[in-house]
Amino acid sequence: MYAIIATGGKQYKVSEGDVIKVEKLGVEAGSAYTFDQVLVVGGEETKVGDPVVAGATVEASVVEDGKDKKVIVYKYKRKTGYHKKQGHRQPYTKVKIEKINA
Repeated sequence: MYAIIATGGKQYKVSEGDVIKVEKLGVEAGSAYTFDQVLVVGGEETKVGDPVVAGATVEASVVEDGKDKKVIVYKYKRKTGYHKKQGHRQPYTKVKIEKINA
């Protein structure tokens, strides 16, 4: 059984037991979290939401919070002497999918 959930402006295809990185949720590690925006539930019978599947949830447990690898943003304009180097580390929350409730 799988589900497609929406969180943090992105969509993720998940199954039970998967560990995924999502945008920072603001929940401490070790606690439970429920995703209620379930777009599709698949398996023997596929349910497609309009826009979400009514009554469907995905239960997950928070593994850890962290920051991704650094991304370098370098701006440069020729002939003017302008250049700017900037780094960015996006915060994330790693969650483990426990159960899919259709």
